[in-house]
Amino acid sequence: MAKYDKYVGFQVNSPDSYKSFHKQEFDVKPFGDNDVEIKIEACGVCSSDIHTISGGWGDQKFPLAVGHEIVGRVLRVGPKVTLAKEGMRVGMDTYGAVWPDTGIVTQGGYSSHVRTHEYWTYPIPDAIPSASAAPMLCAGITTYSPLVRNGCGPGKKVAIVGLGGLGHFGVLWAKALGAETWVISRSHSKEADAKKMGADGFLATQDQGWNEAHKMTFDLIISTANSFGEGFDMAAYLALLDVHGKWISVGLPEEATLQISPQDFMENGCLIGASHLGSRREMLDMFKLAAEKKIDSWVESVPISAENLAKTIERLEKNDVRYRFTMVDYDKEFGA
Repeated sequence: MAKYDKYVGFQVNSPDSYKSFHKQEFDVKPFGDNDVEIKIEACGVCSSDIHTISGGWGDQKFPLAVGHEIVGRVLRVGPKVTLAKEGMRVGMDTYGAVWPDTGIVTQGGYSSHVRTHEYWTYPIPDAIPSASAAPMLCAGITTYSPLVRNGCGPGKKVAIVGLGGLGHFGVLWAKALGAETWVISRSHSKEADAKKMGADGFLATQDQGWNEAHKMTFDLIISTANSFGEGFDMAAYLALLDVHGKWISVGLPEEATLQISPQDFMENGCLIGASHLGSRREMLDMFKLAAEKKIDSWVESVPISAENLAKTIERLEKNDVRYRFTMVDYDKEFGA
């Protein structure tokens, strides 16, 4: 008899072969009094998964199944659980933790099941389809939290830098929260999409003098930029902020630094900060807002398999997605 319970998932065995997924069994931590066991039915594909399995964010413990935007049904709960119940559809966002005294590494959502502490589970409103809810668990909360913490709402002018997987949620949330919402992008290629999402305006940094008409008019800028390389003029962005306006960074490009001069702060006394995910309360409020406002992720659903995971990772690396991927059809791969 095996010492630990086992699940099945698509794991990567090494950063050297991070696009090769293998369907394998793995050990699961012992079921605790506060634990929830979930049968997965959908999982978003996030750039953080690539950073993790490729080694871009440092060493990890392999083999590893990533995927942390998980939605599924609760199969059982521990005797002390109060936040979830059997049959409930919930979301969770985790992988890669090492459980004390066992050495077992938590595996992610490219798997048949997941087991976790109840605190990391969030009920999903019936109005939100699983494929749409999944990316909200990472990209959604990553942009929702800094917006609400920094006063996004009626009477505020907010800009979202970058219209990608993160940025498109930033637009949807800012508009739903009642702010005048703008998108700043390199070119005009996504302007039509931005307008369909509800953006009130669009600025393309390729245009000469792109920021002139809007200097000192924005209350808040949320940056989802995935690159701060050549041509990224931080001073031009900061000049858009009103007095004590805020620049909040949520993008995490590898090996990137921001070049900022003290003089860039002088005219408007602007503030620079960052944000990472959000609180449990914010997660619940975000799903409530999405249900009430009928907010739908711009998502492409892909049946889960080793081949499709490899293709999806390749497409994501090429930015060939508008604007998130979600793996689905888990029953076909793992059984009912």
